[in-house]
Amino acid sequence: MRRVGIGLLLLLLSLNSLAHQPHDHIEHETNHMLMDIIKPADSEISKILKIDYTNQPQQVFHLLSTDTPPAQTIRLSWQLRQSLDGLHLPTPVLVVNGAYEGPVMCLTAAIHGDELNGIEIVRRILHNLEPENLSGTVIGVPIVNLQGFHRSSRYLTDRRDLNRFFPGNPQGSSAARIAHSFFQEIIAHCDFLVDIHTGSALRTNLPQIRGNLYIPEVAAFAHAFGISVILHSEGTEGMLRHAAINAGIPAVTLEAGKSNTLQEPAIQHGVESILTMLDKLGIISNDHSGNLLESVYYRSEWVRADHGGILYGHVKLGEKVIKDMVLGVITDPITNLQSEIISPYDGQIIGMAVDQVVMPGFASFHIGIQDTERKIARMERLPEKQNVEKMTRTLESE
Repeated sequence: MRRVGIGLLLLLLSLNSLAHQPHDHIEHETNHMLMDIIKPADSEISKILKIDYTNQPQQVFHLLSTDTPPAQTIRLSWQLRQSLDGLHLPTPVLVVNGAYEGPVMCLTAAIHGDELNGIEIVRRILHNLEPENLSGTVIGVPIVNLQGFHRSSRYLTDRRDLNRFFPGNPQGSSAARIAHSFFQEIIAHCDFLVDIHTGSALRTNLPQIRGNLYIPEVAAFAHAFGISVILHSEGTEGMLRHAAINAGIPAVTLEAGKSNTLQEPAIQHGVESILTMLDKLGIISNDHSGNLLESVYYRSEWVRADHGGILYGHVKLGEKVIKDMVLGVITDPITNLQSEIISPYDGQIIGMAVDQVVMPGFASFHIGIQDTERKIARMERLPEKQNVEKMTRTLESE
């Protein structure tokens, strides 16, 4: 019996080793298996997301102690219940309740108060929806962080980053209480969430969707957008989309452009992407097919400046780069000494610093990297691999 067990183990290990040989056919099969897991076809998206197109009449939608009748649009207000409420302005919340049943889609922007592109994206989407032709409900919060927005600041008035405190704590800091109230009163009512952001600290981002692609529902949701780049990003504790996923709500981040400015191309790209997603989820009927998906990245890295000075970029957003390519040059304005920033990777520029004064260590160029090794590591965590390892431990212990 022991010999049979050892023979079976050797057979499984040999098959596993063949799966990692550098032959084109085997590599293609490995990638194909991964794509089946994390990149669903358009026809599978609604099935994975459990969206049932019933075409039944919509019900009254209840939010913030207010009923929104079917086929109606209404503007509500969310306000944190704290002392000094008289000094706290209510946050507008737009609700479009469709004529037919469907999912509840939430669009949030300006969690960082200086990210203007998202505000305009949400405004255009919500004010152009036709509730009589809509299935489900769309909730839009154009400016989550009004405190920061009024000061053209990324942060709350206490200099805390609101997007580090979700799902919040009703007995915590001011930021934690704001996050808790917003999450419980609005986000908890969502079936899906799109949180819209821009680059920070004088950096700009190529329009892209970020999400945890190892979660099938999130991967399906991410691929519903008409957008050219999708980036695997699990998010960190305290982020809104991370908290939403922990609550069972598929959530992604839409990045588009830079802060403290309105960029029409980024805004249009964001609007078209969301309209494409709403169409694929059956919420609206949209004739625009969005942009062709070019790349899905499971790894990205920031290339940092090694010297201080004035940065002049030599590449553009979306540009494909190769290893050892010069991405930019930093010039010391006093000594005239120059330092090149060299790409360590093959990939695509998905984010970058605008030309500016930088200090050593400043994150200057964000590169999306085609990483086969990361995909293979994902395969090694599949049940078949785990069963082989378990069997190995069992035989060694006998």
